[in-house]
Amino acid sequence: MVHTRVVSLQTYGGWSGILRQLVARQDLPAQVADAAMNEILQGQATSAQIAAFAVALRAKGETTDELKGLLTAMRSAAVKVPLDAPALGIIDTCGTGGDHSGSINVSTAAALVAVGAGAKVCKHGNRSVSSLCGSADVLEALGAVIDLGPNEVAHCVEQTGFGFCLAPLFHPAMRHAAAPRRELGIASVFNFLGPLVNPAEVNRQLVGISDPNMAAPMLEVLRVTGSVRVMIVHGHGGLDELSTIGLTQVWELRHGEIIHHFVDPTSLGFAPANSADLVGGDADANARCLQRVLNAEVSPQRDIVVLNAAAALCVADVCDTLEQGVQLAEVALETGAAGAVLDSFVVATQELKNQHG
Repeated sequence: MVHTRVVSLQTYGGWSGILRQLVARQDLPAQVADAAMNEILQGQATSAQIAAFAVALRAKGETTDELKGLLTAMRSAAVKVPLDAPALGIIDTCGTGGDHSGSINVSTAAALVAVGAGAKVCKHGNRSVSSLCGSADVLEALGAVIDLGPNEVAHCVEQTGFGFCLAPLFHPAMRHAAAPRRELGIASVFNFLGPLVNPAEVNRQLVGISDPNMAAPMLEVLRVTGSVRVMIVHGHGGLDELSTIGLTQVWELRHGEIIHHFVDPTSLGFAPANSADLVGGDADANARCLQRVLNAEVSPQRDIVVLNAAAALCVADVCDTLEQGVQLAEVALETGAAGAVLDSFVVATQELKNQHG
C-alpha cells in the first residue's frame, strides 16, 4: 500500500520546483525525495516528469539522503515476503545492471552455488530491461515458475534455500515508472534502488554496481537502514559483478565497519579472463551456460560464478574469507550440490503453481 503523505510535493514547489533544484545541482532533502517518489508510486506523475526526475538526479549524482527518501517510499509500497530474513541469515545477490556488458547471468548462478554451499538466498530480480536476458528470463528458461506470490516465495526459501521475487509483482506501484525507464535506456536511480528494496527485507547483500560513484551512498543507506553485512562490487571494465578480467573494487560493510579494498582474481587462483569469454546471449543460451557451470564444466564462466559465489558466502557468514568461499563453491559444484538446488527449486515452483492454479 502506498503511504499517504500529510505533506505533499506541492509544499516543495511541485515537480517544477524540485526539477529546478536538481538542474541547479542542488541536493534534495530526504523528505522531498520521499514525497516525489510517493507521487510517482501513486500514479500522479507524468512520464515526462518521471523521466526528467531520473535524468536530473543521474546528472547531478544521487546523494545518501535522496536515496534514503526514495527508499522509504518504495519500501512502504512494497509487498513483503513473510520471512524473518535477518534471523535466518538470508541474503540477496543483485546487480544494478546498466553495465552494457551483455554478460551471462552471474549473480543468479552465483546465488544457486552459494545455496549449494550452505547459504540461503531470496533473490530479487526482473526480466531484461537493457540486457538480452534478466535473472527472471534465465530462471524461466530453466523451467522455474517465476511469478509466485510472497507466501510461495517464502516456502521455496524454507524448502530449497532459494527463492525468487519477480520485481513487478512485489513493487506493483513501480509500473508507473516502467515506460519512462524503458524509453530512457540508461541506468537511473531506479536501477540503484532495485537492490535496496528486497521484498524479504534482507540485511545481508552482495550488490553489483555499474557506476562506482554510487557505492558510498548506497552502502551508507543500507547501513543506516539496518544492514549488517554488505559487499558492493564494481568489476574491471565496469562489470556489476566481481570480475575475473581484472581487479574489482569492493566497498564492504561488516557489522558497522566500512572497508574499501580491491580483489585480484589471480591471487585467488583464477586465470585472467577475456571479456568475450563472459558474453552471454538470450535466455535459452544463458540457461545452457548456467547448466554447464552447475555441471562443473571448467570454463571462464565457471570461474566468475565461483568468485561471486565466494563473496555471497562471505556476506552470509558461511565463511570468513574469499579463499574459503572459493573452496566451498568449488565443492558445491563438484559434488552436484549446486545443481541439486536448481532442480529442487524448479520442482518446488512448479508444484506451487499447480497447487494454486
